[in-house]
Amino acid sequence: MSSHDISSYDYVIVGGGTAGSVIASRLTEDPDVTVALIEGGPSDIDRPEVLTLRRWLGLLGGELDYDYPTTEQPRGNSHIRHSRAKVLGGCSSHNTLISFKPLPSDWDEWEAGGAKGWGAAAMDPYFGKLRNNVVPVGEQDRNDIARDFIAAAKEALDVPEVEGFNKRPFHEGVGFFDLSYHPESNKRSSASVAYLHPHIEAGDRPNLDILLETWAFRLQLEGSKATGVHVRGKDGAERLIRAEHEVLVCAGAVDTPRLLMHSGIGPKGDLEALGLPVAHDLPGVGENLLDHPESVIVWETDGPIPDNSAMDSDAGLFLRRDPESAGPDLMFHFYQIPFTDNPERLGYEQPPHGVSLTPNIPKPRSRGRLYLTSSDPSVKPALDFRYFTDEDDYDGRTLVDGIKAARQVARTEPFAGWIKREVCPGPDVTSDAGISEYARKVAHTVYHPAGTCRMGAADDALAVVDPRLRVRGLQGIRIADASVFPTMPAVNPMIGVLMVGEKAADLVRSDRSGGSDPSATTADPTANTTTAPGGVA
Repeated sequence: MSSHDISSYDYVIVGGGTAGSVIASRLTEDPDVTVALIEGGPSDIDRPEVLTLRRWLGLLGGELDYDYPTTEQPRGNSHIRHSRAKVLGGCSSHNTLISFKPLPSDWDEWEAGGAKGWGAAAMDPYFGKLRNNVVPVGEQDRNDIARDFIAAAKEALDVPEVEGFNKRPFHEGVGFFDLSYHPESNKRSSASVAYLHPHIEAGDRPNLDILLETWAFRLQLEGSKATGVHVRGKDGAERLIRAEHEVLVCAGAVDTPRLLMHSGIGPKGDLEALGLPVAHDLPGVGENLLDHPESVIVWETDGPIPDNSAMDSDAGLFLRRDPESAGPDLMFHFYQIPFTDNPERLGYEQPPHGVSLTPNIPKPRSRGRLYLTSSDPSVKPALDFRYFTDEDDYDGRTLVDGIKAARQVARTEPFAGWIKREVCPGPDVTSDAGISEYARKVAHTVYHPAGTCRMGAADDALAVVDPRLRVRGLQGIRIADASVFPTMPAVNPMIGVLMVGEKAADLVRSDRSGGSDPSATTADPTANTTTAPGGVA
């Protein structure tokens, strides 16, 4: 899997991340299919700083991070940096591996919006096919303050305690998360660990070439057909990797539209303004930029908190304020650390010991846009999330409700017994207007950009891909990553991206064999999933 002298393959996959790893592994199950997997970063093998889940914070802003800034955000925080991982496994090698199967209402919303074949009934079986070790947080990682937070939230907000969020759909609940990891060693069960490492170590996929530290900067188009990818190696040498059947772009919600636009695929006026030749006018590329913005409330604790943890944000809380909402409409991550990076900009100080709750907007209504500022492919694109710009200020009001709910939990035993004082926003910030201003100014991201090449029906002018993930108006090219999300799932999206990868592999195989729609797929009985005691596969 290391011979790099071949320049033509059946399939070329751009991006060895969450979805790309899945697709590369699945397509090469057929020994007659050749695949090149192009990854801009290095391998994650033998890199403990990557493979050890609890070390995730140390990766942010480092050498394995593409680190994208955001544009000025008049109603939000203009200092947010969007981490995108530059390493095999992509963001599943970089994130906290919180693992939620998207809720049935999330998938059904896609299908209702024109993504035929992507409803919950069709998508649910893909969760059972995942090779990742999705298990509840291990007992040894459940520290006492997190346990007491769960008990207090149950009492204060009258929500059920959930043991295994993936067992059944939910509207509300508090509990420890399911994670994709190996609790006994704290090793990640990322997309690369689960889908690629077994073959790299066994050397049993001679039909898969993984091209590391290789950057894809332009697609090769011949007429309306994608025939390959122009790449630059670590040594600066450029070459063309040809795809006999298809190019699959899995570079993520930032780099997928970036690559398309630098290849002349995107909004005609924008490309022409930068002097880029227009190969295919596709106005939706870069539009519909989504995220899960969240704010933070921080408390100082009376002393050090227990140091056992899977990744310092092991528990969470979901509320449904609006009974008409299809799923949860307010979410919190519970951080066993005082997370004051953004409040410090406003003059707050980090306490010596503390914890945080982060109110998060599961179904944000603001929509942003990603666009190029230069015709040079090495210049980072602009990310304008337009945070908190939705017409009725639903997003802003959600954070206000979140700060208030968090304070209820903090007043309730047994969690209250740990708390010395509220550090930020501070007990004197009590008006809705004051809470809103604070919450928006210190808002951060949980690194869930999505939607920039969204999937939709044939009559949807801003859809970039059809329900078979094919780029509209072109041949030989599909997209499979979070950029195709029409709307944001209410839960952390990584498992959704893995499931998109599994379905994409089925779609490719089905089209190659002239078969039927694979959305009627059933769970794979040989899937390598693990069921923990009391847990879920």
